[in-house]
Amino acid sequence: MLKALFLDMDETLCDTFKANQVAKQKMGEAVAANFNLVDGQGFADAYITGIYREWTEAQRARYMPIIEQQSESAFRVQLIRDLLAERGVNHVSEEDAVALQDKFDADRIEAFDFYPGITGFLAEARQSLTLVVITNGPIFSQVPKVERINLAEHVDHIIIGGEELEQKPAVSIFEKALRLAGCEANEAIHVGDSLASDIAGAHNSGITSVWVQHQQPLDAELGINPHHTVMHPDEIPELIRNLHNR
Repeated sequence: MLKALFLDMDETLCDTFKANQVAKQKMGEAVAANFNLVDGQGFADAYITGIYREWTEAQRARYMPIIEQQSESAFRVQLIRDLLAERGVNHVSEEDAVALQDKFDADRIEAFDFYPGITGFLAEARQSLTLVVITNGPIFSQVPKVERINLAEHVDHIIIGGEELEQKPAVSIFEKALRLAGCEANEAIHVGDSLASDIAGAHNSGITSVWVQHQQPLDAELGINPHHTVMHPDEIPELIRNLHNR
């Protein structure tokens, strides 16, 4: 019997891609306007790559100590200064870099929201299931998102990876969700868009998985096959209803 529904937040419940695109566009415009001859959109693309930690080994060696010894915010400010320096803009003040960082954050949060129809589905599902959101990411970025959409009003529990000792796909974070929901692994379903984090983590914990594929290919190298797949979040409600009624 299904008792709990675990859900990823970004690209599962909420259109993070759209929010990123809005903020990225505005960041690029601001950079192009303030720094002559800099390709603003190229800069903004590199910034998004950086904050999602798609790093070279050299970047990892540079940025991880900043995150560990200072903060996520300090890393992002340094990333901005480094990216501008790579484009010939040297001696950018910390104040100017902070202003760009703050603008990106504000623009992204303003654009961040649920996918259409998701809040109605959560209200329906919550009548018979315990809802637990499990989201990876640093407190710096995830807490403002959670607050922006008033997520606590729509689900029973929220687990933010940056507040835990381990993040998805670690079994520990799924075990915490099971404890909060008061159920066994075979009584829960986890829905998420990341094969490596959501689906692998669910499988390692004995939980039925639902992969939100979007336009992603199924990566054969990972060797991860979701139990169920939907192409877009708008297909989640019908699938969960069907699985719940079995």
